[in-house]
Amino acid sequence: MLFDRVLIANRGEIAVRIARTLRRLGITSVAVHTPSDAGAGHVRAADLALEVPRYLDIEAIVAAALASGAQAVHPGYGFLAENGTFARRCAQAGVVFVGPGPEAIEAMGDKIRAKATVSAAGVPVVPGATEPGLEDWRDFPALIKPSAGGGGKGMVLVRSAAELPDALESARRTARAAFGDDTLLIERYVESPRHIEIQVLADAHGGAVHLGERECSLQRRHQKIIEEAPSPFVDPATRARMGAAAVEAARAVGYVGAGTVEFIVDGTTGDYHFMEMNTRLQVEHPVTELVTGLDLVELQLRVAAGERLPFGQDDVRLDGHAVEARVYAEDPARGFLPTGGRVLALREPGATAPGAPPGGAVPGGAVPGGAVPGGAAGGGRAVVRVDSGLVEGGVVGSEFDPMLSKVVAWAPDRAAAIEELDRALARTAVLGVVTNIPFLRALLAHPAVVAGELDTGLVERALPELVPAEPVPSGDAPPDEAVVAALVFHAMPQGDDPWEITDGWRVGGRAWTTWRLQSRDGVHAVRVRGLPEESAEVLLDGAAVPARLRPAGPAGHAPGAGAPHRNTIAGGADRYGGVEVVASIGGRGERYLCARDGDTLWLGRDGASRSFTRHHLGDPGDRPGAAAAGDGVVRSPMPGTVLVVKAQPGDRVREGQPLVIVEAMKMEHTVTAPRDGVVAELPAQAGQPVDMDAVLAVVTAEEV
Repeated sequence: MLFDRVLIANRGEIAVRIARTLRRLGITSVAVHTPSDAGAGHVRAADLALEVPRYLDIEAIVAAALASGAQAVHPGYGFLAENGTFARRCAQAGVVFVGPGPEAIEAMGDKIRAKATVSAAGVPVVPGATEPGLEDWRDFPALIKPSAGGGGKGMVLVRSAAELPDALESARRTARAAFGDDTLLIERYVESPRHIEIQVLADAHGGAVHLGERECSLQRRHQKIIEEAPSPFVDPATRARMGAAAVEAARAVGYVGAGTVEFIVDGTTGDYHFMEMNTRLQVEHPVTELVTGLDLVELQLRVAAGERLPFGQDDVRLDGHAVEARVYAEDPARGFLPTGGRVLALREPGATAPGAPPGGAVPGGAVPGGAVPGGAAGGGRAVVRVDSGLVEGGVVGSEFDPMLSKVVAWAPDRAAAIEELDRALARTAVLGVVTNIPFLRALLAHPAVVAGELDTGLVERALPELVPAEPVPSGDAPPDEAVVAALVFHAMPQGDDPWEITDGWRVGGRAWTTWRLQSRDGVHAVRVRGLPEESAEVLLDGAAVPARLRPAGPAGHAPGAGAPHRNTIAGGADRYGGVEVVASIGGRGERYLCARDGDTLWLGRDGASRSFTRHHLGDPGDRPGAAAAGDGVVRSPMPGTVLVVKAQPGDRVREGQPLVIVEAMKMEHTVTAPRDGVVAELPAQAGQPVDMDAVLAVVTAEEV
C-alpha cells in the first residue's frame, strides 16, 4: 500500500518534479524550506510546507516529517540524498526513507570502498590509489576525486607531477567544504573517454533490472551539461554486458531502490570500467523515463512501500530517443562564472507531466499496483518536457547549485530529438538572470554532437567555437537590440510628471530624446524622435535606423483594432512577467520578451537574454562596478563568499598572483592581482559574503 503523505527533503526543480508525481498518485506532498526560500517554486508546488533552518539539518528535517504526519521522506538528489546517517535517522523515527538502506549508501558513497566491493563482484574498475601517499602518484594524466563526493565537485585533472601538490590542496579544500570529508583517491585518466551510466532498479524481494544506458559525455569541469538516452555509441550487445555488470554492482551491496552505476568507456576500444554508483535519482533521469515510459519516482515510492517490481528484465524496451539540457545560472562569456538575480520574466515551453510518456499515457495505469515499461508511444510526434523550480519574482542566489531547470525533448530518432530540444530552448526566456541557454544551443549544433562523436573533453576543446557566439535561427542577423531597448524605454512614462514623459513632444514639434545605454558590449547612444508604435525616427550612434515597436499579440502578431495604448509596454515591462513586443528594424520584425528593473531593461529572444542600463544625458557611464583598465581595483567576478584571502595589506605582489578565492554554488574562483604593485587596501575577509563587482582589494602601482 502506497503512502498517504510524503515529505520532500529538497528544493528547486527536483522537488517540483517529485511533487507532481505525488499529486498524480493522490499522495499529499510536504515541502520544506529555509527562511529565504519561503516563496520558492517548490513551496508553491507542494500541498503543505514547513520551515527548517537548513536543508542539511537532519534533525530539523526529521522533526518536520513527524510534525507533518508524513510516512516517508523523498530526498531527491543532492543535500541529504546520499547521507547514510540521514537514512538511519529516518528509520529510527519510524519514517520510511525513499532510497536504499544506509549500509548500501555508505558502501557506494565511499568511492574507495565502492571500487573494492564491485571489483570483488567481478566488475572492472579503473586502476588507482588511495590515501595515504597520493603525493607519490606518477602515472599521468590522472584524475583526483573526493572519496565521499559526487556530481563532479572537487575532481581535478592532473597532467604532471609538478601540478599534483596544488591540485591535491584544492581538491581537499573543496571536498571538505562540500562533503565534510577531505579523503581523496586518484585514478588513471582515460584519454578520449565516454561517460556512460546505467539506470538500475531493485526491490526488497530480490528483483533487480536495468533500464538501459544514458550518454553523459558532454561535460564541463566534470559537470554534465547535455545527456541522452540511449547512447549513440552503445550497441545492444554492449548494453546487455554493461547492464548486467551494473545489476551485479547493485546486488553486491544489497541495493534497494533506484540507482545509477557510472562507467568510464574508452571511445576507441569500447572497454568500460566502473567509476562510481550514485545511490539516488539522477538529474538526467527524465531521458530514461521518456524512452521507457516509466515514472522512476513512482517506482521508488512503490519499492520503498515494500512492493515488488512489476516487470522483469525481458519486459524492458527502449523506444525513440530523448535528450536533456541543463539550464544553469552562469555566464559562459565570463568563464562560466555563476550569476544570480531576480527572475523578472519567465517563459518555458509546454511540458508533459514528469514520468508520463509522449502520447499522454500515465505509467501505472495499464496494470493495477505498478508501472510497467511500455516505451514512449508518441505516435511519432516530438514531445518536450520541462522540470523547473523557477518562478517569476523569485531570487536566484549564490548559496545553491546553479542549475535552474532541465529542458528535455523526445522524438522517434536522435536527430529529431536534438532539433526539438533546440526549438524548446529557443522558446525559453529567463529575464533578470544570465543563463547558459545560448551556449547549450551552440553545443547542440556542433558537428561532433550532431554526429554522436562524443567524449568528456569535447566541450573544453570546442569552447573557442561555442563562446561567446549566440546561435541565430536561419542564419539571419538579429536586429540591433540597443535600438529595441531604447524604443521600449522611450515608450515608458518616466514619472508622474507629464513634463517627464519622453515622447519627444514640444510646443514647436517633436524633438529628439537621447538614450545612453550600457550593455556588456559598451555604451550605445540612441536618439529617438516620435512614437515607437508609429514610424519613429531613430539614430544609432549617429546612423539612421528605420524602426518601429508595438505590443505583440498572443500568437506573436501585432494587435489589431482596439489595441492597448503604448503604456501597455510600459506597464508590462515594469512588473514580473514582462511584456512581449514586436520590433521591426530595417523592415524585419522580431518578437522580444522585455522586463524592466529600475534603470535596467532585459530583452529575451531565441533563448538569449541581454540587459541594457540607461544613463543620464552627458554621462555614458560604465557598467556598474566595472573598474577602468589598469586602476588596480580587484573586484569579485561573481556573487558569493570569500573563501580564502592569500595576501595582506602592504604585500608586494606580481601581476597574476592569487589574492582572494571566492566561492559560489560550490565552485571556486581565484582572483588575481591585475598588475605588479603593493596591496594598498584589502577589504575582503574570509567568510564574508560579496556581491558581483564588490571591491576585494586595491593594488597600487609600485615596482616590485
